[in-house]
Amino acid sequence: MSAKPRVLFVCVHNAGRSQMAAALTKLYGSGRIDVRSAGSEPADQINPVAAEAMAELGIDITADTPKPLSEDSVRESDVVITMGCGDACPVYPGTRYLDWELDDPAGKDLQAVRHIRDDINLRVLDLVEALLGADDEKPPDSVSRTR
Repeated sequence: MSAKPRVLFVCVHNAGRSQMAAALTKLYGSGRIDVRSAGSEPADQINPVAAEAMAELGIDITADTPKPLSEDSVRESDVVITMGCGDACPVYPGTRYLDWELDDPAGKDLQAVRHIRDDINLRVLDLVEALLGADDEKPPDSVSRTR
């Protein structure tokens, strides 16, 4: 793994799950993790309900844009996390692959998206701890380890 771990989150539209995961990883990683997200069929915009759910935590993802998945982005990553959507990613030696089985927030109401966000939050906390090791830093007050 590189000195600064490189993580890529992948889902089909790169408009909900992968964007929420990337934003939370950036927050908890505090600049110590290189974070990217992409989609195999990127949407035109961020899912507004996902953006609303993240805004409840004080995180603004509305300026982000869905990006296409590229072989280079996979090759340059230490960890590639697919978001339970069956996306096929190129496989490269030395890259760790994880699949997080998560519901797609597309078409879901805010309550359902909150549950998805909270599930992602717990997984991201574990990921960041695994990548950086446990330290004395705590998540911001607005974000919790519980659902």
